[in-house]
Amino acid sequence: MTFQEQIPLEPGNKSRRTFIKMVIASGAAVSASAYLFRGSTLIGQGSLPGAVERLMSLNVNGQMRRVDVMKQETLAMTLRYKLGLTGTKLGCDRSECGACTVLIDDVPHYSCSVLTHTVRGKSIQTIEGLERPDGTLHPVQQAIIDEQGFQCAFCMSGFVMSAVGFLKTNPNPTREELAHGISGNLCRCADYDKILRSMMRGAAYMQKTTT
Repeated sequence: MTFQEQIPLEPGNKSRRTFIKMVIASGAAVSASAYLFRGSTLIGQGSLPGAVERLMSLNVNGQMRRVDVMKQETLAMTLRYKLGLTGTKLGCDRSECGACTVLIDDVPHYSCSVLTHTVRGKSIQTIEGLERPDGTLHPVQQAIIDEQGFQCAFCMSGFVMSAVGFLKTNPNPTREELAHGISGNLCRCADYDKILRSMMRGAAYMQKTTT
């Protein structure tokens, strides 16, 4: 007895395999027709109220990056896990530690509390975007190296971005002004004196580059 002879026949002299193929084919046809019907009815119509387009372009570090984003996704998650920019750290994930700070249109923001779809059309800068094309570090980054300003350095990128954003508005601050400007960032090593000393040297380096 052959293999084909062992397969029970369905009514109409069709094998079970043929019957299953017919079911799958009819299901695919129904799905396709439903999709085509949906597409024809939505042509020329905008998104439904409250809907968010998932595929979007973001201006990150001067480059347009195309990324698929969920409507509830934060900018920190997008930067780290979709774009691979892991310099943006996730610490508290509730706008307290400042480790996830990035610049949005040159203003420091906690990226863990910014929804990605809200920054469409804005300029986003992370710590990876601070160095020049030739590899030269930003003055604040160089100052941190010169002063050995951090211990574990988990919070460093957040402090750097906050300082860079603050120095754009006040390029020649006093130590007290700079301390207030970066007070939204926390260091679990609590080495704030060295951090402030580094940031003040960074401000001095920036003044030299502009003169």
